[in-house]
Amino acid sequence: MSTTHSALWQRIQAQGIGDAGPPQGAERPPGGQRSTLGDERGGPISVLAVMGMTKNTGKTVALNHLLAQAAASAVAVGVTSIGRDGEDRDMVFFIPKPPILVWPGTLVATARATLQRAKVRWKLIDTTGIDSPMGEILVVKVLEYGEMEIAGASRSSDQRKVIDRLKQCGASLVILDGALGRSHHASPAVANGVVLATGAAIGGGIQDVVRKTRDRLAILGIAQADEATRALCEPVFAQGGVGLWDRQGTPLFQAEIATLNAADTVLRYVDAAPATIALSGAVGRSLWRALGTLAARHPGLTVVVNDGTKLFVEATDLALFRKLGAQVLAYRGIHMTGITLNPFSPMGGSFDAQEFLNAARETFADYGVSDVVLEAQGTPKNTKRHSESMT
Repeated sequence: MSTTHSALWQRIQAQGIGDAGPPQGAERPPGGQRSTLGDERGGPISVLAVMGMTKNTGKTVALNHLLAQAAASAVAVGVTSIGRDGEDRDMVFFIPKPPILVWPGTLVATARATLQRAKVRWKLIDTTGIDSPMGEILVVKVLEYGEMEIAGASRSSDQRKVIDRLKQCGASLVILDGALGRSHHASPAVANGVVLATGAAIGGGIQDVVRKTRDRLAILGIAQADEATRALCEPVFAQGGVGLWDRQGTPLFQAEIATLNAADTVLRYVDAAPATIALSGAVGRSLWRALGTLAARHPGLTVVVNDGTKLFVEATDLALFRKLGAQVLAYRGIHMTGITLNPFSPMGGSFDAQEFLNAARETFADYGVSDVVLEAQGTPKNTKRHSESMT
């Protein structure tokens, strides 16, 4: 195995690897809004979530790259998945998928049924007592290099238990593989580092993909609230529910109610001059419209959500909200450790790899942008060679 470390892995190592809890945010970069995305000062990474913008954006390739780099660095790594990954064919488009490649010493938390199909030798290390549709989630140690299918826990509470078990079994870094359409594993409640995979499979030209990626980052990367605001809202995020305060910090309302049904509740306070609203759960369209009504009446309104994974709105919605003089902040900001690119699309419309990388790095100058296949190939410009590694 090559011991040359990629730019992405160097970025991770520069921040440190170990169990240090979620990052607490960082200062505002010069000339822009403060974001915990891409900041190197958030503390060591102990849980790294890998998520894809959509199918076929190179998430599994990014995962394999991280596992290989961890092995080359002699980092004790554990890996698990939300749902199922590593199967031979994409279950949506029915096209071949790259397998998950594991290395000797890797700890894997996966459902019992997947171990019957493992193409490597493994040793049972621990049980978790957590059931899944494919059997109990078990922790095994890989004894040789090869392919594995991984199916982990789907609920956040179970994921945290599995992560803790992997750490107890010796993993200093746990890599959590994501699932299509689900981003809760990127929450600071689960992971303190995130790698986002984006690529041509999103559709459109290079600038279209860059724009869609930027819009996704705008949601995931909402700035973390300052300490005073966090202290004010802490009871809501500790207990769950909704809270409203006026400009003096006097409570107007606080209750453990579901945020998805909270639109009518917050609208009752439209004449009470709310200045800060804390929402511990998901923010959907109905609640967002109610927040817009309050923002239009009360410029300067601050809405605090748990993190960007709880926002089920569009980047344009956030922009319009800011035009009203309001802002949305995170109780704990998501820490984006890096962005990986896949210029190949199995559905057609692939990009020149170097051109795509240049465009992404220009747009996301404050982020670590990598094309791990291009880097390994020594920056070739032949898209065909890239596609052979990505499918």
